[in-house]
Amino acid sequence: MPSFPPSDEPTLDGDCLSLKNIELVDIFSRKRVSLQPHPSHQYPNETLIHHGYLGCSPLFPTVAISIRTLAAYRQAHRTCPRFSIQAQCKALCHLHNIPYRPYLNAQFSDAYDIYLEILHRVDVLINQALNRSSPNWRLLNCCPCCFYKLEDKENLALDWLVTMDGNNSLKRWTSSTADGTARKDSRRFRSDYWLDCSTVDRFKDEVRGQTHPTADIDNWQDVEQTDTAPSFTCVDRWRNAGPEQRKRMFSVFDESGIFIAACRHRFILLACDMVKSGELAKYPLAIVDRLLTVYGKNGGCAYDIGCAFAKTLGNSTLGPRASALNFRMMVGAFHGHAHNRRCQIDWHPMYIEGTGHTEGEGCEHIFSSSNELARSTRHATTFHRHQSIEQHFAFWDEDKYAALSKFLLISTQ
Repeated sequence: MPSFPPSDEPTLDGDCLSLKNIELVDIFSRKRVSLQPHPSHQYPNETLIHHGYLGCSPLFPTVAISIRTLAAYRQAHRTCPRFSIQAQCKALCHLHNIPYRPYLNAQFSDAYDIYLEILHRVDVLINQALNRSSPNWRLLNCCPCCFYKLEDKENLALDWLVTMDGNNSLKRWTSSTADGTARKDSRRFRSDYWLDCSTVDRFKDEVRGQTHPTADIDNWQDVEQTDTAPSFTCVDRWRNAGPEQRKRMFSVFDESGIFIAACRHRFILLACDMVKSGELAKYPLAIVDRLLTVYGKNGGCAYDIGCAFAKTLGNSTLGPRASALNFRMMVGAFHGHAHNRRCQIDWHPMYIEGTGHTEGEGCEHIFSSSNELARSTRHATTFHRHQSIEQHFAFWDEDKYAALSKFLLISTQ
């Protein structure tokens, strides 16, 4: 996908645009052609799309990539999240027997961004036609088993059950260039998975001034056995349950990870960025606020420090509403083994009515897959990082929907 000298750029001939010496790149072919646009075409990419290609620049493209190549990369990235644009460009160079050049990444990335934007706008039109454009439609309908209500059925002990957790694998290096100049990209995320920073920061002062008896140490050792009554010490063992002052992150990262919520069938509901910090209380508080707004009463939420967070939630501005809606916190079964028995009896899912066989660790399954994105998003822009993550989330939900449908079909035969 080499670029050509300025003399070979497309030229304006009369009232229509004549595309000369355009490099058309497909998976297994690469050729130079001259294309004559239709009289109704105003821009070169209209002509290129008519022939199945997308240009790498809006007005004077010298290279165009076939739509099926972009579609093939999207599906390859779906099945192998670590397969980056750089790897795709190197593969194309090997197939076409040309040397690899770093600028090819930017050309492919620009065309891929436009391809995803086209798909997004088509999806918006389809959702509008199907009356699926209301603000919370996806949250209310993403998991049929969790959120579809059947008539004449007894109410469950928990009408809805989710799990939430943070993960720092998807950190993003600061956007500044080598000379300290920040790279600007005004584009924002497209999907409704994300809670923006302004929404999260509404809860940034909820735990201000709280202290902790072990603020200066990380107490990860076993508690000595004494003859006195057992103390509630499991909170001391978790860094994300420690004081806010301890949850700092290296300043070289603009985003230090993500915090997500998923239903018991592991459909991803919400996500937010952890910005230059560890797992602060404002992230789960913002998630819980949105969940209570959308799903209402009789909900449950598993969190690895659910025992400690329940107290934080009760002392926050969300406390009265969470109590009125009968919202129940718990600790996931996997993390519960690191809590003492007194804590497990109160917070382990096995002892809570309505949890069934749910282990409360759905986020760990999601992170085991999304961690593969770390290599390709560590030095990306904010927009490209969000784009990559939300594409992965959409693929994950589609796969879960297909697996759930297959399970229901088999179980009813």
